[in-house]
Amino acid sequence: MNDFFGKDGIFARLFATTVEQMLEAELTAHIGYPPYAAEGRNSGNSRNGKRTRALRTSAGDTTITVPRDRNGTFQPALLEPYQSSTSELEDKIIGLYAKGVSARDIQDTLKQLYGVEVSAATISTVTDKVWSLVESWQNRPLASLYPIVYLDAIHLKLRRDGRVQTTAVYIVLAIDLEGQRHVLGHWVGDGAEGANFWLSVVTDLQTRGVQDILIACVDGLSGFKEAIRTVFPHTQLQRCLVHQVRSSLSYVSWKDRKVFARDLRTIYQAPTREAAESRLLEVSEKWSSSYPVALRGWETHWEDLSTMFEYGPEIRRLIYTTNTIEGYNRQLRKVTKTKGSFPSVEAARKLLFLVTREITRKWTMPPQDWARIRNQLAIRFAGRFPAE
Repeated sequence: MNDFFGKDGIFARLFATTVEQMLEAELTAHIGYPPYAAEGRNSGNSRNGKRTRALRTSAGDTTITVPRDRNGTFQPALLEPYQSSTSELEDKIIGLYAKGVSARDIQDTLKQLYGVEVSAATISTVTDKVWSLVESWQNRPLASLYPIVYLDAIHLKLRRDGRVQTTAVYIVLAIDLEGQRHVLGHWVGDGAEGANFWLSVVTDLQTRGVQDILIACVDGLSGFKEAIRTVFPHTQLQRCLVHQVRSSLSYVSWKDRKVFARDLRTIYQAPTREAAESRLLEVSEKWSSSYPVALRGWETHWEDLSTMFEYGPEIRRLIYTTNTIEGYNRQLRKVTKTKGSFPSVEAARKLLFLVTREITRKWTMPPQDWARIRNQLAIRFAGRFPAE
């Protein structure tokens, strides 16, 4: 491996060659003509040999040659004065990749900017350098307690066993005691039964240090309730009301949907659980003869749909829907949809990590009224909340 990635390794030399080509292109733009061109005669400035500079890449150290001009006015933008690392350039390549830009488009971008060809293998090698970060992130220690956790899944096209399959990637997003959001991991599905797979995900959280979850918000995911209760038996579940409404409306004809949706709203916007149950009974009596299936889910899952009524409006607003994680998932899909299919699980996880790194850099503010929410949770879960 040192022959490739180590000091003076193949990658370091290959990347150095690319940088040198870029520097030559910059000098051409600076003095206004290419090497040996006739228009350079008596132009007032010309090439004046090269100097060497030590350069450090993420793959190893190497030495490059930097072209000079006779007037001494050339300062390449690619290498700031005294800069001894190409990490900035590599970060640009990784940043383009994290936005869903293909290797071919990255090649085209670098060619347009610097007039040089960078092979797809070089780009792949740069992005592959983040794999150790992916593994470290996925296996990092977690907090012992998360007050609120959201669970959901997105679907990718993944090449397996010689054919492209639609594969679920399960995601856990948590809010910690300070109100900061964290993506706890990505788990690529293996086709196992829902309950079995979710059990492995929840067990992984426990192995990494999670001892308790107060409230888990889910989108009716198959098998999750059984899995969470096996590992964290005291966790409260809140089923997403927005998804329940959508599911119900899919069984209602267009002419009745507006009125039906308005009636459902009176259930989940009721001030108390008792008032909500009364409204559910009234709505069932009104519509059950026309749309019995549309109301069956409310009756079957009422225990998990009504958890929010135990809390004030600040906490209800946070847990009645999985919009928090769905917003994150939408940003993932904006990038992954441009990829078509992924050649491997590792390729999918690499991109998801890089996109997540970009997304979470902007997560600096806690939810609205977090101090009040934390106080309510501390009272509600007095025996499980850490003492101040």
